[in-house]
Amino acid sequence: MNEKRRIYNFAAGPSMLPQAVLESAAKELVSYGTSGMSVMEMSHRSACFENILQTAKQDLRDLMRIPESYDILFLQGGGTLQFSMIPINLFRGSGKADYVITGAWAEKAAAEAVKFGDIRVAASSKDRNYAYIPRLSAEDFRRDADYVYITLNNTIYGTRYPYIPDTGDIPLVCDWSSGILSEELDVTKFGLIFAGAQKNIGPAGLTIVIARRDLIGRAPENTPIYLDYKIHAANKSLYNTPPAFSIYMAGEVVKYLKKNGGVSANERRNREKAEKLYAYIDGSELYSAPAEYEDRSLMNIVFVTGDAALDKKFVAEAGEEGLAELGGHRSVGGMRASVYNAMPIEGVDALIGFMRRFETENKKRAVK
Repeated sequence: MNEKRRIYNFAAGPSMLPQAVLESAAKELVSYGTSGMSVMEMSHRSACFENILQTAKQDLRDLMRIPESYDILFLQGGGTLQFSMIPINLFRGSGKADYVITGAWAEKAAAEAVKFGDIRVAASSKDRNYAYIPRLSAEDFRRDADYVYITLNNTIYGTRYPYIPDTGDIPLVCDWSSGILSEELDVTKFGLIFAGAQKNIGPAGLTIVIARRDLIGRAPENTPIYLDYKIHAANKSLYNTPPAFSIYMAGEVVKYLKKNGGVSANERRNREKAEKLYAYIDGSELYSAPAEYEDRSLMNIVFVTGDAALDKKFVAEAGEEGLAELGGHRSVGGMRASVYNAMPIEGVDALIGFMRRFETENKKRAVK
């Protein structure tokens, strides 16, 4: 049987993983180390798996320079469950929180949080179809708010915060699902960071929560046990059966990044990929990027031709050439190239080569 060649997967998630990690995991799939069994078969209470779990956490702590005053929790439920867990656990005083709405995921988070407290939209970029990031200062937030919530990278609209908002003494909470480990971040500027693993750090099924310890342990007494951060922190992410294989894979990705220059080197690679692709888009006669220049995402590069039918043609023909999942989100259309950590520069070069050929063949239909 002929083995199908690997394609360049530009999906927004689940997305590419480093090929070296996949090949290493393949060798260990049937038997991890000397255990004689797969990680997928292993008891989560075994010493072998506990070592996998704790090593993954420590490597992540080292890679992101996470202080010991923060707990790292490996959970399930995706970012969607965090939309509920955050207000349940972080409402500790006024029951108020300010949300900055820069896309669909921030909208969903705010809509869920309303069920638990007084939610105010401090700012929104919906007036321009989420093409920019509002500029905010501490004066824009209620002084008695229990926390401020932002989505650091906006997967659907291709925008990213170019700065960290100053919230004063109010804990800042961020969804970093589509940006984790893509660039340097000062964890101490946040009260809580969460990320679904399936974009930049591993397979679907794992959600990482990095929470300042003084914010944990304030959930109401009637909180369902799984929704209390304190339970997961006290049980070292082993209160119930965790997503074992997803944790193992995330640990292998983190280990791989540590061996390849860490986050700073990864950021340089990501900036090179993004700048190269944006430069071609900006210089073309066919394509344009809707996101404001200074707020453009490094991870999710959204672009259009101005002709919906031509966009669909582009996606179909790109797929035939092994450039997969380039369609924009179903809510906005167009194209989206997600160039996450594992996307090599060769993938971006291949995409630009196709874009150039497609433009030559179709630029008479350009709408700029």
